[in-house]
Amino acid sequence: MPSAAIETTELTKRYGSVTALESLSLSVTGGTVYGFLGPNGAGKTTTMRLLTTLSRPTSGTATVAGADITDRDAVAARIGYLPEEPPLYDELTGREQLTYVAGLRDLPDERTRERVAELTDLLDLDALDRRIEGYSSGMRRKLGFIQAVLHEPPVLFLDEPTNGLDPRAARTLRDTLDRLADGGTTVFLSTHVLPVVDEHADTVGVLSDGRLVAEGPPTELKRRAEGDGAGDRTLEEVFLEVTAEDPASEAAAEEPAAAEESTDG
Repeated sequence: MPSAAIETTELTKRYGSVTALESLSLSVTGGTVYGFLGPNGAGKTTTMRLLTTLSRPTSGTATVAGADITDRDAVAARIGYLPEEPPLYDELTGREQLTYVAGLRDLPDERTRERVAELTDLLDLDALDRRIEGYSSGMRRKLGFIQAVLHEPPVLFLDEPTNGLDPRAARTLRDTLDRLADGGTTVFLSTHVLPVVDEHADTVGVLSDGRLVAEGPPTELKRRAEGDGAGDRTLEEVFLEVTAEDPASEAAAEEPAAAEESTDG
């Protein structure tokens, strides 16, 4: 049986009296796409910040690609991360941005050039020598994805990766996720675009009010849904059903995560 690429045990995050994530235990098999769903404020961003070492848990444990999340350097070397707002320097050109990231990861120059050419051609990003400040949101998204996969990480975290992309680019990126998983990369995908998860995820986890309330392959979750005609349910209907009582608010769960950037170091 393939080993777990991401594993959490009772992972919990609190901000004062607010619990953003409560006792999350999950195991993501290597070389699969894990679709991570939940309403705004349910704890998805908090979870990704914990697993990418940008935040520290209140309690519980987790490993990513065999490294404990308390070991930031070890985890950072083994993951790629595309947050909802790509971390880019507007004053640089796209090529300078990728060269800078490659240098931080000590990637060989020749391999970097090969990867940049391959990925920019794949995603049709032909503005590498323009300053990023002039990029559209879709171009910024493409560049952010390229820098996340440039070093060929074994685990890839993506937060709304198709935001701002035109339909053709979005389809290309989604197909790329399948190819990455087929090649052994583990993709942890958070998105509100449920058809993307239904089509590409091997397993889906649904958060509601900071808790994992449903998990399984999309077909199994739809089959488990209660009521007549459950076999014909869409993933959207299942999602709405299992999160119907979610009282979470974006202000309660997501804003503390943003404020924490200045305190977690």
